Amino acid sequence: MKKFAALMTLGLAMSVGSALAASHAGAPMKAGSAAAPAKAAAAPASAPAMTKQQSKMGDCNKDAKEKNLKGDERKAFMSSCLKGQSDAQKAQQAKMKSCNKDAGDKKLKGDERKKFMSSCLSA
Repeated sequence: MKKFAALMTLGLAMSVGSALAASHAGAPMKAGSAAAPAKAAAAPASAPAMTKQQSKMGDCNKDAKEKNLKGDERKAFMSSCLKGQSDAQKAQQAKMKSCNKDAGDKKLKGDERKKFMSSCLSA
């Protein structure tokens, strides 16, 4: 039990030390500090390349800022922008919704509904 407690304490100390070191990475250190890393003079590694989603987020953010969007309008824009929906896709969805409603109003089922939906969507 004592060994387990000692290991837990050591693990906690190491994680806190790592977190502390990471939070102070790049911060100037006092001269003569024993905690100074060996590679302090080396240039920081370049940032990893942005992922596709991060790049898309940046582009959508820039577009929203250019359009001066705020609040709910900005949320709606960002949502559709990040989903990547084009105007053509939005139009197709609206058409599908309309045709589906019409088929429901006419109480069409089975083959009749399929035929109606096909002709409605192609029109």
